[in-house]
Amino acid sequence: MTVAHRLALDHREAVSGLILLDIAPTLAMYEQTSEAFARAYWHWFFLIQPAPLPERLIEADPEAYVREVMGRRSAGLTPFDPRALAEYVRCLSAPGAARGLCEDYRASASVDLDHDREDRARGQRLAVPVLALWGSQGVVHRCFKPLEEWRKVALDVEGRSLPCGHYIPEEAPEVLLDETLPFLAGTTH
Repeated sequence: MTVAHRLALDHREAVSGLILLDIAPTLAMYEQTSEAFARAYWHWFFLIQPAPLPERLIEADPEAYVREVMGRRSAGLTPFDPRALAEYVRCLSAPGAARGLCEDYRASASVDLDHDREDRARGQRLAVPVLALWGSQGVVHRCFKPLEEWRKVALDVEGRSLPCGHYIPEEAPEVLLDETLPFLAGTTH
C-alpha cells in the first residue's frame, strides 16, 4: 500500500486510479495505534525490529510464520488453497526474502512516515481517483474509519466495507470484482 500511495502521489502521470484493500493510510494507522490494533497487527511491530532478530526468527520456520500471520485473521486459513499457502511459504523461504519483508515494514515505520508527515504539512494529497475497500469482519474496520482516513489524504475517494475479513480477494472474490471492474473501467486512459 505504501508503495502504491507514493507512486500515485509522486508520479501522478503514471497512475490512472488506485485501489486499496483493507488498509487505512499508514500514517493514520501508526498514529492511531490502539491495544486492539497492536495485538491484531503484532507482525507490523515485530517486523520493524532491528536486524537480524526478526529475519532470524522467520528464517528458522517460514511456514510457521506464514500460518501464524495469515491464520490469525477472522477467516483463518480457510480461504486459502493449500497450493497458494505453499507458494507463500516457498517465496518466504527464498534467500533474502525475510530481510526484504522486514526492510519494507521498517521503511513504512520510518522514512515513509516522514514523507507522509511532510505531505500532510504541505497539504499535498492524492489527485488520482481512489477506491478503498475493507473487510467488515477485519481489524481495519474495527480499529479505523478507512474511508474517512483516505479522504484526508486523497481528493477523490469512494469505498465501502465488504462482507469478509482482511483477505478480500480470497474471501469475497466476486464482490471484489463487482466493485473494482467498474472503477477500473472508469479510470483507464
